[in-house]
Amino acid sequence: MNNVTLKQIRYFAALARHRHFGRAAAASAISQPALSMQIKELEDALATPLFERGGRSISLTGFGQTFAERAREILLAVDELGDLARASRDQLVGKLRIGVIPTIAPYLLPAFVAGLTDALPGIDLRIRETLTSRLIQELADGQLDAAIVALPISEPALTEVALFDEAFLLVRPAADAAKPAPDRWALRKMPLLLLEEGHCFRDQALAFCNMHGAEPRASLDASSLSTLVQMTGAGIGVTLIPEMAVAVETRSAAVSVVRLPSPEPSRTVGMIWRKTSPLAPRLQEVSDIVRTAAARRPAI
Repeated sequence: MNNVTLKQIRYFAALARHRHFGRAAAASAISQPALSMQIKELEDALATPLFERGGRSISLTGFGQTFAERAREILLAVDELGDLARASRDQLVGKLRIGVIPTIAPYLLPAFVAGLTDALPGIDLRIRETLTSRLIQELADGQLDAAIVALPISEPALTEVALFDEAFLLVRPAADAAKPAPDRWALRKMPLLLLEEGHCFRDQALAFCNMHGAEPRASLDASSLSTLVQMTGAGIGVTLIPEMAVAVETRSAAVSVVRLPSPEPSRTVGMIWRKTSPLAPRLQEVSDIVRTAAARRPAI
């Protein structure tokens, strides 16, 4: 055990996460043979295998799973030592890793990034765009400092700070512009285009229409709001999009946009971070900058 190094633990964590030597090596910025050698030396030092190697896939052994949990705790603690030093300074400097969900990132980031770099010129901002479930996991693993998501998350280990509320607007073909806005019950009977499984925005749209457990009438599951809007313009169905996305996504589509009757569907956008993060007070300041940037968005 005296020969185990922090570098080996980081390489092990990468391989445990990717379950593929090539991808883990690329993520660790080393060659695959070098990664394989480091993993073998770690297993030799522990005198027990950490991975089961079979065909094209690898998996953790029983001991490997236990070791992975402890390795994550060790790496998180080491990373937080650096965060502790950064938090003690008068202003946040250095690398700041923020995750954002896809239904927020393209529309909020331009204003947010500009506001953050103006207010904190010493930061090295790193942005990660992916689904909420992955952001939560990467926060827990210490790969991210904070994330901008739709609330609530309801994870006991995470702090949630609400930033702003925004409405969902109905997008329909341009030919329907003169029709009255449907209520949620009428919307249930329409061919509703939705994002694919895994997007929280899909779940929020289904919840508004009281359609959980039922399949929407439309046959399209898209990976982006842009696709939803373009397919709506083609006459396939109707869709809901967040208000911040309207100006960007509808400018080149043959669609009309209308607010729905009260109670209007909406979401709360917020920031989350680990409660144990030494950067927590600084992240509160960052959340204030995001809130200010969001307030400057033009109203629809």
